[in-house]
Amino acid sequence: METMALLEKDMVQNLLPQKFPFVMVDAMHSYSETSLVSGLKIQSENIFVSNSGFLEAGLIEHMAQSVALHTGYQFFLKNETAPTGYIGSIKEIEIKKLPKVNDTIESAVTILQEFAGITLVNIVTTLNNEEIANGQMKTVLAK
Repeated sequence: METMALLEKDMVQNLLPQKFPFVMVDAMHSYSETSLVSGLKIQSENIFVSNSGFLEAGLIEHMAQSVALHTGYQFFLKNETAPTGYIGSIKEIEIKKLPKVNDTIESAVTILQEFAGITLVNIVTTLNNEEIANGQMKTVLAK
């Protein structure tokens, strides 16, 4: 059973700095000030698909864009334009399994710390409720 998206693909794309074909998030399932759950259905034409499998780089990009979506939605709620964000650092990403074409992955982002435009997050990515990847990232907003 598919969970209903809080935000659908077009709205999500408007909140991300990345544009097609580099968009790796197509749904937002939940949002709070300190968390977000995003989704992505992996399509065969995705630039990170090779031999019907989704590459590690795509998974990491999906995780990073999930963080960007949280920031974008925060600014959207305040009726402000979100500044561009960058990955400041990636800490201990563990990839246990790679999804395949037509799989739908979800990433749960938890904000651990936020200070002066620098955000430390924990991210857990699942496929059919099985954890397939996790890690921490630090993102930085451009001034």
